[in-house]
Amino acid sequence: MKQTTIARRVETVGIGLHKGEPIRLVLEPLDANMGIVFHRTDIGASFKAEPANVVNTQMATVIGNEKGFISTVEHLLSAINGYGIDNIRILVDANEIPVMDGSAISFCMLLDEAGVKQLDEGKKVILVRKEVEVAEGSKFVRTVPSRNPKFDYTIKFNHPVIGEQRYVFEFSKSRYVKEIARARTFGFLKDLQRLQAQNLALGASLDNAVAIDDTHILNPEGLRFENEFVRHKILDAVGDLSLLGAPLLGDYIAFAGSHDLNHKLTLAVLADEKNYEIATLSGELLKDYQKVFA
Repeated sequence: MKQTTIARRVETVGIGLHKGEPIRLVLEPLDANMGIVFHRTDIGASFKAEPANVVNTQMATVIGNEKGFISTVEHLLSAINGYGIDNIRILVDANEIPVMDGSAISFCMLLDEAGVKQLDEGKKVILVRKEVEVAEGSKFVRTVPSRNPKFDYTIKFNHPVIGEQRYVFEFSKSRYVKEIARARTFGFLKDLQRLQAQNLALGASLDNAVAIDDTHILNPEGLRFENEFVRHKILDAVGDLSLLGAPLLGDYIAFAGSHDLNHKLTLAVLADEKNYEIATLSGELLKDYQKVFA
């Protein structure tokens, strides 16, 4: 199996979550072994998608360096990871990725428009060799060896609409599109009011998030899935783990995880070469991976 990129350049325009202004997003093909590279056309700065370039995880995953940053990269990265794309260049003319409808499905449609192209180099994966866990009180994220990767996520909110939800997602491209990509981000009305008072989340609306007050969902159409909240957390995790630099061949298990814990997990995995192996797909490993992306 070979590395992939997109077959042709595509672009779209969407609203930024924080500034509420239009942002032009362009996806371009990249050569083998280049990875995922973000570029801000407004300041001429590029940032490779890797743990060392994560500069903030408070409300979203933010990558950057001393030249600048790009916020809310996780939904686009989730779609790229879900589609198994290894090399791609992402251009924006602002400091955030457009929020679209708050899920990853718009990015999936953009990738469908672009198509997938095979390159000449062999495809690499990160094969989990040892269990690695990062915890913060009762919250934890963990990765364990597996040739049939799953995302097993549990959330628990003291709220009548959410409560405790668990979802186990067996990773594949087709299942990703069907089960995960349409799950929207969610937020509480009281938090939104606080953020907007700080000139943040100015682009947030019922068109790009599930909004919740003290007792109800405010979106007239309701939820896309009964457990949309936990499915979106899996969507985020698929995006955050793409920063490892190659598809993860291992299980991911989380209880009340976060962008911050996901980031710390990527750092912990890569901190010790005994935890993982960067393997080129061949033999039995190739057969296992082909099942994942069937």
